[in-house]
Amino acid sequence: MNPQWIMTFEKFMSEAEVKALRKILEAAVIIAKSKAHQVPVRDHCIIELALGTGLRVSEISTLKVEDIDLKRGGNSLIVRHGKGNRLREVKFSSSLKTLIQEYLGYRRCDSVFLFPSQRQDHMFPTAIQKVFKKWAKRAGLPARYSIHSCRHTYATNLYRISQNLRLVQLQLGHSNPQTTSVYAAVLDEDIKKAVEKL
Repeated sequence: MNPQWIMTFEKFMSEAEVKALRKILEAAVIIAKSKAHQVPVRDHCIIELALGTGLRVSEISTLKVEDIDLKRGGNSLIVRHGKGNRLREVKFSSSLKTLIQEYLGYRRCDSVFLFPSQRQDHMFPTAIQKVFKKWAKRAGLPARYSIHSCRHTYATNLYRISQNLRLVQLQLGHSNPQTTSVYAAVLDEDIKKAVEKL
């Protein structure tokens, strides 16, 4: 197996790190709304979407509003141009759905893209990466993390909760189950903790 595909604790955020990131964003959103500012509200939605769906940065960049099912009971989105140009449906939580609805209700434009840019019709992956880096730094997270760390964090947590690699594979859009199997390695740490408690 390629060494870059060994999942280590350095590649995904801990629960405490995610909490710190969310705390800094939530505080910024409160201030932004009191001043009618848009950017922190958008940034909060970008990072929560990444943490709550495991989408690739390129998929977040090109996501359209019409591809998100926000109807009653419809907590899912369609990725139209995933890796290998494959189409897939991704389910997400009702709390993320509420956050997306609030963001759409707050934003001042009617772009077809979920995250429009001031200069282009949508934000490019590099701009989304900068958004993550800015807030991660403010939250005191290690510089090694990138927006892709949200994908690893999502997959790790989903596998930990479900113990179902096929489910993780479908949500992430992996064509090869071997790619998804790296997330099973995170259980080693859980096993160590359990053994210590024996």
